[in-house]
Amino acid sequence: MSYLRTAILLAGLTALFMAVGYLLAGSSGAVVAFFVAAAMNFVTYWNADRLVLSMHGAREVDERTAPEFVHIVAQLASRAGLPRPPRVYLMDNPQPNAFATGRNPDHAAVAATTGLLNMLSREEVAAVVSHELAHVKNRDTLLMTVTATIAGAISMLAQFGMFFGGGHRDSDGHSGMGAIGTLAMIVLAPLAAMLVQMAISRTREYAADNMGARISGNPESLASALAKIDVAARQIENVPAEQNPATAHLFIVNPLSGERMDNLFSTHPSTENRIAALEQLAAQMGVVRSAWGRWGQSRPWA
Repeated sequence: MSYLRTAILLAGLTALFMAVGYLLAGSSGAVVAFFVAAAMNFVTYWNADRLVLSMHGAREVDERTAPEFVHIVAQLASRAGLPRPPRVYLMDNPQPNAFATGRNPDHAAVAATTGLLNMLSREEVAAVVSHELAHVKNRDTLLMTVTATIAGAISMLAQFGMFFGGGHRDSDGHSGMGAIGTLAMIVLAPLAAMLVQMAISRTREYAADNMGARISGNPESLASALAKIDVAARQIENVPAEQNPATAHLFIVNPLSGERMDNLFSTHPSTENRIAALEQLAAQMGVVRSAWGRWGQSRPWA
């Protein structure tokens, strides 16, 4: 089902890519855009994870360079029933956040910021990792990563149209789009791609919260982590994310500055709603509040 959703998404984004190409250069632009999109789809399927990790300056770590974090990922991957532990990456970024990427559970990666390890307790970090492993287990990562790369390309193509004035000309030499059409293309093309991201991330985040809490066994630790990350994300700028906004939906909490609202124009459900869902899950699992207090205590990593 994940591959079917990905195929439908790629077809839709390819059509959008061709539409922007048509607005820029007519039928010839649409044809060129089709071949470019086809090549891009092939490249992103095999290399989207590397592209996204590179955008955020992620560096791979192992048992020698980050032993405790790598051990947590491996332990939770085994508990989640994954075929193998994902590759582990760190991003030198003060904002606490994390994401997962990769085309399938056999070729997955989990990336966390240094801010996440510095600001959260060990139990909260484990809960965040469990959330990301849930995305891997649910095979969300292919869909989310491909969306990030294709949507980013559509945004760049629309911006390209702005520099060249946009609009093909008909046989009489008249502009086929005009200034209003150019403006619509510049605004609506990235917006359409962004709406696709929202439709994906909003539904999948709740599912990953639920499964991640079950993997870690600590729904209240995940709730506590989400609360801390949300507050910090409002105060600490994530420069690579601001430079690559099409990747924002990959993160466990929206890394971009601005108001977080649980409506159509947010990349994530509101943190308050996610925490409420986790508290309900904790009650169903019989997790007592006293245990949460123990989990939530800060513990040094070194």
